[in-house]
Amino acid sequence: MTTEGRESIFKRVDIHLKDNNLAHRTSLLSEDRLVVRRGTPFRVTLILGRPSNGQQLTLKATTGKHPSEEQGTLSLFGLAQVKERSPSAKAVWRAELHKDASPPTGLLVLNVTPPADAPIGEFKLFGIHGDETKLLAGLVVLYNPWCSDDWVYMKDEKEINEYVMNEKGVIFKGSNNYIISSNWDYGQFQQKMVDICLRMLDVNHKHYIDPADDVSARCNPIYVSRVVSAMINSQDDNGVLVGRWDGSYADGFRPSHWTGSHAILKRWFDNGCSRVKYGQCWVFAGVMCSVMRLLGIPCRVITNFQSAHDNNKNLIIDVYHADFGVRERPSPDSIWNYHVWVEAWMRRPDLAKDGRYDGWQVLDPTPQEKSDGVYCCGPSPVAAILNGDTHLKYDVPFVFAAVNADCIDWLVKADGSQVNISSDTKRVGQNISTKAVGSGQRVDVTDSYKYAEGTKKERDVYLHATTRNLSGDAKETREDDKKKEEVVGGPGDKGPPKPTPPPPIQMRFEEIPKTGTVNREVQGELFFTNTLSETLTRCTLTLSGSGLMLDERQLRIPDLKPSSRLCVRFPLLPYQTGRKTLLVDFDCSAFRDIKGCGTIDVRPSIF
Repeated sequence: MTTEGRESIFKRVDIHLKDNNLAHRTSLLSEDRLVVRRGTPFRVTLILGRPSNGQQLTLKATTGKHPSEEQGTLSLFGLAQVKERSPSAKAVWRAELHKDASPPTGLLVLNVTPPADAPIGEFKLFGIHGDETKLLAGLVVLYNPWCSDDWVYMKDEKEINEYVMNEKGVIFKGSNNYIISSNWDYGQFQQKMVDICLRMLDVNHKHYIDPADDVSARCNPIYVSRVVSAMINSQDDNGVLVGRWDGSYADGFRPSHWTGSHAILKRWFDNGCSRVKYGQCWVFAGVMCSVMRLLGIPCRVITNFQSAHDNNKNLIIDVYHADFGVRERPSPDSIWNYHVWVEAWMRRPDLAKDGRYDGWQVLDPTPQEKSDGVYCCGPSPVAAILNGDTHLKYDVPFVFAAVNADCIDWLVKADGSQVNISSDTKRVGQNISTKAVGSGQRVDVTDSYKYAEGTKKERDVYLHATTRNLSGDAKETREDDKKKEEVVGGPGDKGPPKPTPPPPIQMRFEEIPKTGTVNREVQGELFFTNTLSETLTRCTLTLSGSGLMLDERQLRIPDLKPSSRLCVRFPLLPYQTGRKTLLVDFDCSAFRDIKGCGTIDVRPSIF
């Protein structure tokens, strides 16, 4: 704004978008939008209409529709002390004069730093000089795992590269003694991901209740991770995924169809936040991991084999057997052949000042039980689970039971009494697994969740957990047990594991080139051989891959007669450098979701 007839003092503004995004490790997120990480300065150049030492310049940063200094969603700052600043202002930004500045010529080069406790999200940055206010830039602020003052700080650069920057994932499934791996494309740097994830925060139920408080609370990764856990499922809000376990998927996609997160999130976003059908535990976890990594919170996917669902919060999986003449009593508890959740890395000063509960936190977006009235779970400190501290928030008893519940078979007598006829203290929580840093190998992290089975320490911790849980978090019981018959990833698979049969069709990649160049088209070829004695009809091929294609692509394939061979050719236009993975899903009339993958090293263009 300027006084009528007066020329603006702000002649030009340069936000150094490319350099700032590169310095903040966000260049993959956007080429036309400033995206910075809190706690780290970014550069802004102002060319003023007259000489200025900057002392008269005030900067203002705002986020949300109800910005307030007291809530940390509005900050007044500058090179000099700002007199108008509230004495109770939180999350105050900082500005310093850059060495390239030349105040006598009106050239102000500023280092602007969002504080390490600033709310994340979209901000507007204004310049105020006298009675004139000018919008200097719009920007997005994210968490910063490279900043030691940020609650998501991680010391090891290799771990940050894996848990924040890596788009290629591996999720483990199967059973505790027959573990299989599947590729998952997190795609956190794919098209629209910033808008998608910020939209997710804006449509969460807490934002509708109190938008000012919700935006302010986004300074806290504990709060935001809990919101994301609720928003990945659509059980009771405008969340992303519908869970289904009964095998009926005609009005959507089978959970096994998906090979990555971006197609799911983009479908939700493009359709006005309409829920996407369907997902199961590994899909919920994969999608949540993508969102967390985009926001800057280190995150990894965890698989727990022989995973318990303790419905009545007693840390026991109860199975009831009726005595002669006694009516059968259903068992509300269950054991899943495997279950998948995520861990997120953050500090937990809300639980202890000495940092004992800092580090990995369990978050489970699969809708199972309500937590504070909402279908979400966590963050539960892994350290608290290990030591049986079930009195702590959030949802520690539920996760403790998932990895270390005892199993008891009860005989129900005619008089209503129960007799313990067998106990198993070792069955639950086997081969807890995650992807290794820097490779696709499996890493067993069971010992971070519980002490060795059969040891006195493990029994002591279990006893401690049962006593501490008496005053633990109150959670509402699942509304029904319709999810008890999950085909894959859920309860019911109690027999010995069966070897995976060979696929009824053979897929083979040929000369997807080993190398490619950014923005230069390459051709891929995929050969199919039908090994069945029947013709395969309604054949479709779904291709996806971060850095290789902007959106998931579906191709129709001609019918495949018995023993016939077919070659499908398709173009790829890589747009990111690095080792990229192309993921393939094949469907037809006889079977679904045959997976394949190929890799290509994409080099930068020399022009």
